[in-house]
Amino acid sequence: MLTLLLQGSRRVLTVKTVRAVNQSYYSQQMGKRVAVVLAGCGVYDGSEIHEASAVLVHLSRGGASVNMFAPNIDQMHVINHLAGAPAEEKRNVLVESARLARGNIQDLSKLSVKDHDAVIFPGGFGAAKNLCTWAVQGKDCTVNDEVKAALQAFHTEGKPIGLCCIAPVLAAKVFPGCEVTVGIEGDDKYPDTADTAAAINQLDCKHVSKSVGESHVDEKNKLVTTSAFMCNTPIHEIFDGIGTMVQGVLKMA
Repeated sequence: MLTLLLQGSRRVLTVKTVRAVNQSYYSQQMGKRVAVVLAGCGVYDGSEIHEASAVLVHLSRGGASVNMFAPNIDQMHVINHLAGAPAEEKRNVLVESARLARGNIQDLSKLSVKDHDAVIFPGGFGAAKNLCTWAVQGKDCTVNDEVKAALQAFHTEGKPIGLCCIAPVLAAKVFPGCEVTVGIEGDDKYPDTADTAAAINQLDCKHVSKSVGESHVDEKNKLVTTSAFMCNTPIHEIFDGIGTMVQGVLKMA
């Protein structure tokens, strides 16, 4: 309902109300449509839960509409997160990702680039174990066919791609010559960054050192990356850094 002021016998719409209505209207009409690709549920064998949640919160704050996807495949393996050791069982990436998506998720094979303005890949070991084989093969890894197809489709259409934590290695493997960040090299707060950055550079890509609170934007390839949990730091800094990545994606979309 619009707030009206009575002025004599006339009803006058206040400037403040008009602005509020316009802002609400355009936020609904102009909201970006973003696909989020998950890799399971849990840092050691799936998507990192806090990273996925941060992505979703920042997308919501940015007025975006979100569809979530995951490949319908078996996980590389299952990790008992309490014991920190492999468990003798099998789990499905799509089924496990549905935990994060509150059940509202689709098979990655159904992702249509034409129905979305951007795509984002949260991190976690699942990105390096289930979406590709980087965890065991490093720069010689293979990328899941559907993941590769999705990345190439968004790239071909000139639509932005956001990746955080270890997920930027997907872009390094699929897009030779691209620029990404997985943190700051030579800094003890980023214990795994140096080796990962070296492998990225060996793929003829460029690693750019950025702090956890920053993102790197590869304008040419429309890639926005941030280090997230590649850095040992308080969780609010991870959350804020992912926010810069999401904002960068939405700005380019």
